[in-house]
Amino acid sequence: MTEQHMIQLLQRRGVSVDQVSEIVYKLQKPYNDQLTIQECVDSVLAVLSKREVQYTLYTGIALDELAEKKMLPEPLQSILDVDEPLYGVDETLALGIVHVYGMIGLTSFGYLDKEKIGIIRALNDDRSSVHVFLDDLICGLAAAASARIAHQNEHAPDYSSKQRLD
Repeated sequence: MTEQHMIQLLQRRGVSVDQVSEIVYKLQKPYNDQLTIQECVDSVLAVLSKREVQYTLYTGIALDELAEKKMLPEPLQSILDVDEPLYGVDETLALGIVHVYGMIGLTSFGYLDKEKIGIIRALNDDRSSVHVFLDDLICGLAAAASARIAHQNEHAPDYSSKQRLD
């Protein structure tokens, strides 16, 4: 698998890198007034280039597609058909992406999972397809790309020069 393969797989499921990048931009712009949308695109692509992220996306998308084709064993098929609220495997899988970039990614994931910004809302509300995993995977991808930007922010405060007064 390659980054390009993952982009095509996401596009086939109705998600573009630009849509994910818009979410990243909304998350990070309040903390970095010099942030550009291109930096967000680059960050999403960097996260997509990681093999562990690719494997996670591929697994979740495959499960969504199998559920659409009614090919999962029961009771799993019924659980995914209704997007059972207590079924947390979708979030658990997505956290594998989030943890690549630390705790800030985790808090962003929680926010995105609750608020469902942009394409995440569209996936969650789409009843013509199964996106039990994909909406959470996109939360994870956007949160990880956002955290990556936060970690690389050259304009973040530097506290190393602060001296403790005793």
